[in-house]
Amino acid sequence: MAHKKAIEALNRSLIDLTGKNDIMGRITIAFSCDFRQILPVVPRGTKTDEIHVCIKSSNFWEHVIRLKLTSNIRVQLNEFSKFLLDIGEGKLPIDENNH
Repeated sequence: MAHKKAIEALNRSLIDLTGKNDIMGRITIAFSCDFRQILPVVPRGTKTDEIHVCIKSSNFWEHVIRLKLTSNIRVQLNEFSKFLLDIGEGKLPIDENNH
C-alpha cells in the first residue's frame, strides 16, 4: 500500500501540471491494490502510526471511487494469451487517438 505522502505529492504535481486546482488536477487515476496487504513502514512507529500514513487516511480518500473486479479473464487463458501476444506484436488496431 502506498504511503499517503507519496499519493499527496502526486496530487500536488498533477495540480501544478494541469493548472486545475482540483483533486489530481481533474485527471482520472487508476490505482490497483489490495488493502489487506502490508501497511507502509514507519521506522520506530507504532501500528497507529502506520495506519495514519496509509492512503486511506489521506484527505482526498473520500473522493476515491472503488471498483471491484467481477470476472477473471485469465480463466479463458487461451483467448487472454492470444490477446496479450497481439498487443505485444502490434496486431491490434489503433484509433486516431493512438488508443
